[in-house]
Amino acid sequence: MAAKRGGAQDKHQRKAAPASSTEKPRSEQPLSLERIIATAVELLDAEGVDGLKMRRLADRLGAGAMSLYWHVDNKEKVFDLALDSVLAYRRPSHLIESPNWRGAVFHMLEDWRASMLRHPWSASLLPRRALGPNILGRLELLGRILSGAGVAEKDLNGAIWSLWNYVMGATITRANFDHSDEDMVAAQQRLAHLSEQYPTIERTRLLLDNDWDGTFRKGLDFLLDGLVPTQ
Repeated sequence: MAAKRGGAQDKHQRKAAPASSTEKPRSEQPLSLERIIATAVELLDAEGVDGLKMRRLADRLGAGAMSLYWHVDNKEKVFDLALDSVLAYRRPSHLIESPNWRGAVFHMLEDWRASMLRHPWSASLLPRRALGPNILGRLELLGRILSGAGVAEKDLNGAIWSLWNYVMGATITRANFDHSDEDMVAAQQRLAHLSEQYPTIERTRLLLDNDWDGTFRKGLDFLLDGLVPTQ
C-alpha cells in the first residue's frame, strides 16, 4: 500500500509540475497589433491572398478568432495594414540632402520593387487597396524629388503615375514569369526559324534576355531622361 501511495504521490507531483513552469504556452502570449500584422505577412507570403482567413490567422497566433477583433475591425483592415507594412521606406542618410536626384529616385524605386518581389502578393493587392501612410510617404517623397529636379507642377502627377506604372508592371511581370532557362532557349531556337517574320527580336535574342535588374534600371534611365532632359 505504501508503494501505491508513493506512486500516486509521484503521479500527482508529475501532473502539478507544469503549473510551476515560467514559460507561457503560445496561446497565452499577449496579442498586439504589431504581432497580428507580422503574422499576417508571414501567412500571405506562405499562402497568398486567398490563404488569409481570420481563423487561420488566429490559429497561427495561438489565439481565438474573436480576440483579433479587439485589434482590427475586419479582414480588410488586416490586408491594408499588412500591405502597408511591407512598403515602408527608410531613405539612407546620404541621400536625404543629396543633390543627386536621380540616385534618390533609383534607390527608392528599386527598393519598392524589391519589397514587392519579397512579398509577391503585394503587387496584385496594391492597386485594389486604400493607400496607407507608407506608400503615400513614398509618393510624397517621389513628388518632392521630381519637383526639385525641375519637373513642372502641371506634369508632376503624370510623372509620378508613370513611374508607379513602371514599377508595378516590372514587378508583376517578374513575379509571374515562370519560364525556365531551358524554355527560353527552346523559344529562341524556334524564333530562329521565323527570322523573316521577327527579325529584330531574333537578332537581339530578346527571349534569352533575363537580366531583370539591369533591364529595370535601364528602363528607369529612359523614363527619367524623358521626365528631366539633360541640358
